[in-house]
Amino acid sequence: MSLLLIALCLGAGCLIGFMGGVLGIGGGLIAIPALVLLMGMSQQLAQGTALIMVLPTIMMAVRKYNQQTRIDRRVALAGAAGAVVFTWVGARLALGIDSSVLRVSFAVFLFFIALFYAWQTWRAGRARHAARPAGRPAPVFTPRRATLLGVLCGTLGGFFGVGGAVLAVPIITSVFRLPQTSAQALALCMVIPGSAVALVTYSWAGQAAWLVGLPLAAGSLLFVPVGVRLAYRLPERKLRACFAAMLFATVALLVFES
Repeated sequence: MSLLLIALCLGAGCLIGFMGGVLGIGGGLIAIPALVLLMGMSQQLAQGTALIMVLPTIMMAVRKYNQQTRIDRRVALAGAAGAVVFTWVGARLALGIDSSVLRVSFAVFLFFIALFYAWQTWRAGRARHAARPAGRPAPVFTPRRATLLGVLCGTLGGFFGVGGAVLAVPIITSVFRLPQTSAQALALCMVIPGSAVALVTYSWAGQAAWLVGLPLAAGSLLFVPVGVRLAYRLPERKLRACFAAMLFATVALLVFES
């Protein structure tokens, strides 16, 4: 591996880490289409390689989010416990299907999540200009509910390499009405153990390029704290709009690759 390629991976990791810190997605959604498009990797290899970068980045992001607002550890641990086994199930399913089918499935999944976020952002904008009628209080995000959410997110996270947090965040914000930053912090906590399981599974199957993933991880770790600080400064509606825009851009890249 040339020094130039290492330098490029470090630089790309810095950008991905910054954006992952802002959006609470660990950077994998950006890295996967980039690895397929720029390095010609199969979808499975790109997902496994992205996990090398994602795991330490998520851990750093969680630490920084927790410094800003304390994370409910009981809820986070329950969600993580629900995700662990089902992440392995999802990863095994992904390794057994055609790369192009997996890529299209990933694009469809992200497209509908992005649509939901766009709708949520639009609704929040309308609510600012309308009187809000008194409604039922939001359900409490209990450890039991977090476990069920962890099972769903773990399966999808293992299947797509990343994505568990992407699904968890809109559910937490819309159903349990937690702030965007709190939802991002909890979602990232929930996927840490599952991401480790997925990385081992992809690596065992030979679907992880460590010489590419490690420089990406090193660069990413440098800029995650900067991204998290910016996330707490952005208005709630703007942060959701950025999240949706990032997902739509990722879908466009995946469609282009297909």
